[in-house]
Amino acid sequence: MRVTPQKIPAPAFPRPAQWINVAMLRLDQQRGRPVLIEFWDFCRPASVRSLAHLRAWHERYADDGLRVVGVHTPAFACSTGYAAVEAACERLDVRFPVLVDDDARYMREVEAPGWPARYLFDGQSWLVDYHHGEGGFRDAETAILELLGRDDEPLAPLRPVDDDDAVLVVPTPEQPGPYSGPYTAGEVWAVIEPPADGPGAVRLNGEAVAIEHPGAHLLIDHGSSASGELDLVAEPGTIIHGVSFAPGLAPEGASAAADEPPAQSSNGTGPTGA
Repeated sequence: MRVTPQKIPAPAFPRPAQWINVAMLRLDQQRGRPVLIEFWDFCRPASVRSLAHLRAWHERYADDGLRVVGVHTPAFACSTGYAAVEAACERLDVRFPVLVDDDARYMREVEAPGWPARYLFDGQSWLVDYHHGEGGFRDAETAILELLGRDDEPLAPLRPVDDDDAVLVVPTPEQPGPYSGPYTAGEVWAVIEPPADGPGAVRLNGEAVAIEHPGAHLLIDHGSSASGELDLVAEPGTIIHGVSFAPGLAPEGASAAADEPPAQSSNGTGPTGA
């Protein structure tokens, strides 16, 4: 979303602070280059899904001057701590700088309402575009291209559901804990924490699924919207913090009643969080 003519400056990064993939970053040293800041948490499904776009923009535009910065602000105890974030960055192939914002200090400074939340600043550190919740990728990349002075077309949608013209079916709302029951979704995700002393496991519709690390785990991918019955049980020592359902493409020929759900910025474990 483009901002109004009112100028909103980027708050300075906290100091001291812990960083991943870089020794330290100072915002005043980024003058002259656009800076994209995204608040995320590896225990929120929407954050994990959005990482594909951040990786693509970092790879495509870093040499032209774009600085992509992830701010990892945890919503769960199991996604707190430098070691946990570092392991998640390695696992999720996050190579751009990441600020470890364990106390949510920077998130409060920016007044980000939830996960993910994305802010694009120009070379003078003025806000030019922002988006709360999942989506808005084409608009964000268009703004990036303008700041870089490039006339390229934005990347093609990385997933069919990311297409601005996609017709999506509103999914089942997020559910706390180890939900079992009927649902409608394109994907089923769960925030799962294994025991501290080793791997854990859940039983998904009667089948054992190993859980090697805390995070947002994709349990079911239908490819398009589908209805089903979920039976999800945690094995002893494993904690299921919540289950979320991502929207899927409407079946061919579906009416326009199957609308795309609005972008959200809730603090739950569902489509706005990873």
